[in-house]
This record gives sequence, C-alpha cells and structure tokens, in this order.
Amino acid sequence: MRRPFDLIVFDWDGTLMDSAAKICRCIGAAAADCGIGDPGHERSRQIIGLGLVEALKALFPDVPTTEHQRLAERYRYYFVNEDTTATPLFPGVRDGLEGLVRAGYRLAVATGKSRRGLDVSMKDSGTSDLFCASRCADESRSKPDPSMLEELLVLCGAERSRTVMVGDTSFDLEMARNAGMPRFAVTYGAHARERLLDYGPITCFDSFPELRTYFA
Repeated sequence: MRRPFDLIVFDWDGTLMDSAAKICRCIGAAAADCGIGDPGHERSRQIIGLGLVEALKALFPDVPTTEHQRLAERYRYYFVNEDTTATPLFPGVRDGLEGLVRAGYRLAVATGKSRRGLDVSMKDSGTSDLFCASRCADESRSKPDPSMLEELLVLCGAERSRTVMVGDTSFDLEMARNAGMPRFAVTYGAHARERLLDYGPITCFDSFPELRTYFA
C-alpha cells in the first residue's frame, strides 16, 4: 500500500532542536541592552517560530520600528557570540530523521531562523545531508504566511497533497493550513497541545520517536 506522503517539512526550533532556553535568554539580554524590560521566558516562548523582527514586534508592540532593528542586532550578537546555552536535538531526532530518509521520505525545513542560523545549526548537529531543501524567514515571508511552504513545493518538485508539515507552534500549523497542506503537531516544544489543536493537526506527537513510528 502506498504511503500518503512523500515530503515531510519540519520546523526547526522546538520541533527538531531544543533551543527555546537559548532563544529566551538572548531575547532577555537584547532587551536589557536596549533598556527594555525582559518579557520573561514564558512570553518569549510564545513567539518562537516567527521571523526575528516579527517576533520582536509581537513581544514589544509599543517600541518604535527602529528599536526593533536594534533589538534584532543585539539578539543576533548574543545568540552567535555570547550565550553558551546548549541547543541539542531533541531525544530521538537524529536517529528518527535518518530512519525516515532510509524509508524513502524526502525531508525539508521551514523555519523562522535566519539562513545563517539554520546553516550553523545543521552543521553543528550533523544533519545537513538529511534535508533536500530548506527555507528561512530572511529569504521568504515569516510564518504563518504560506510562502515558505509554497517555495519548498517548487524546490522539491512535490505535490501539495503528498506533503505534510510538522511543527510545535500555532504559526507552523497555521502556515500549513494557509497553504492547504496536511499538518502534524509535536507537543514537547513551545506551544501547548490545547493551542495546537485549534489549528487542525491530523494528530499530535508527544516525542520524536512516536512520530518516527507513525511514519514507519
């Protein structure tokens, strides 16, 4: 029996990589540099998945646009140069991705990270060779706009109905819904299961090995 999907598109932060703590710490440090109050980890977690500037606008809506750019610069500085918080892959991700590739699936990434950030993360985690394509927020429109997924369909020569999005935030699932694409949620990332269910995922996975078993 032919399986229903050929291409699986993954979000990165919160879906494959456990990077929320570092993201939140860098937001707090950037805010302090700009003389703005730290929004705290819980509020910061809620914007993970958006492009950086879009995320900062959502967190600091009363701050002038020019200050959002400064916040973004300080965030990048801390993320790349100063903060040493570990960002491991979630348990089972590396083996699971390799198993999906061996099973014949094609894998891609649609992320709110910058191209530079994603390339470094893929290289450091040794996963670059597992993905056939990727799109980032600084080379497309930010989630939940469907542009990243539309572009990946073209890059991969994939059929919309045979492509599925996997993510940990409402932004991932709303992006897939806007693209008219099937979607799955993981519950171990940034957004709670109850929030994810509002966006119509086929199912929710509580761990990556559970996802891998589903696609076996």
